[in-house]
Amino acid sequence: VEGNVMLWAMFCWETLGPAIHVDVTLTRNTYLSIAADHVHPFMEMVFPDGCGLFQQDNEPFHKPKMVQEWFDEHNNQFKVLTWPPNSPDLSPIEYLWDVLDKKSPYKRHLSTTSNSQTPNSTMAKTKELSKDTRNKIVDLHQAGKTESAIGKQLGVKKSTVGAFIRKWKTYKTTDNLPRSGAPRKISPRGVKMITRTVSKNPRTTRGDLVNDLQRAGTKVTKATISNTLRRQGLKSCSARRVPLLKPVHVRARLKFAREHLDDPEEDWENVIWSDETKIEFFGKNSTCRVWRRKNVELHPKNTIPTVKHGGGNIMLWGCFSAKGPGRLIRVKERMNGAMYREILSKNLLPSARALKMKRGWVFQHDNDPKHTARAMKEWLRKKHFKVLEWPSQSPDLNPIENLWRELKIRVAQRQPQNITALEEICMEEWAKLPAT
Repeated sequence: VEGNVMLWAMFCWETLGPAIHVDVTLTRNTYLSIAADHVHPFMEMVFPDGCGLFQQDNEPFHKPKMVQEWFDEHNNQFKVLTWPPNSPDLSPIEYLWDVLDKKSPYKRHLSTTSNSQTPNSTMAKTKELSKDTRNKIVDLHQAGKTESAIGKQLGVKKSTVGAFIRKWKTYKTTDNLPRSGAPRKISPRGVKMITRTVSKNPRTTRGDLVNDLQRAGTKVTKATISNTLRRQGLKSCSARRVPLLKPVHVRARLKFAREHLDDPEEDWENVIWSDETKIEFFGKNSTCRVWRRKNVELHPKNTIPTVKHGGGNIMLWGCFSAKGPGRLIRVKERMNGAMYREILSKNLLPSARALKMKRGWVFQHDNDPKHTARAMKEWLRKKHFKVLEWPSQSPDLNPIENLWRELKIRVAQRQPQNITALEEICMEEWAKLPAT
């Protein structure tokens, strides 16, 4: 990917080791060269007594016979740690990669000189009682309840109840008292300004807000911006990807929703939902972060419009109902109307029988041109299939999207290494999807 570099690095508990830029394709020969130039000298320096363990995962270029023979030759200086397959995430060096890539949400520090790395001791912060709980404590106390009884009733420690009652007797209020400490770095006016800014444009970055405040005479960090907006109920989230909708599509979706608003649950249990999807090996959708409140992730300002059918390695067709998954097949040829009719003729009725659908069940598919062609409609009519009318540009309304997401997560976790394995894993994981 443009703009990326390949790095190889090593470290141990006491110190960071070498990190090098690998500007060629990593092969067994390249890896052997790295091992000779960097692994051996570092292990000899850190573990002069020969008791060290060297960890590497199960990348293909780590496992060839010539690489293993090289490590065997140095067996008297260090041993190689046996590593479970498909477990690169178990290596603690992943944390260093996150720090280097500025992805880590934690502020930890690795010492490169100290032999002792004792974590700093921190005291846990006590959760503050809600206003409602504080009022209840006072009411129960005035009703003659003991501190122990109040604590049991409200699920609060007896000592906390006692401390609050003493505080209430002294100050005659259940409100929080003014606290000591440094004042907020951002004034109430500044808070309103940045809140208004991200409300108008959720794609505003923290850097933009830092610059806005700096021009207004307030110098803060990006972390302060995040904390301030979080206190206002705003959190940085990835923008949801949704179909690009024109006004006509919006009206059609609204009409569909209104028509089916009062449909009984039994009607939906008698629908077979279907769709196609593409599964990629290591596909990563680009993300865009937005500042938003809860439950507004689908507001147009907080989404990224998309068009259907991005890239992928294999195409799948599948279906399901409220009773569970139906058939899943790989589409090996270019999908056209004839291919789609063949898929339905071989898989739709067998799926309906396997799912024990009731008489008069309904078939759903979206408005892909292959689905809505005249020949396709005529075929469905002759087969007496009842088809659910579907609004245009609305693949996201299909509940099968939830199954595709679950399937893709499960497949990615198993890390298929080739097309055949990808297909096999898709079928295995689809079969494991629960019926409810």
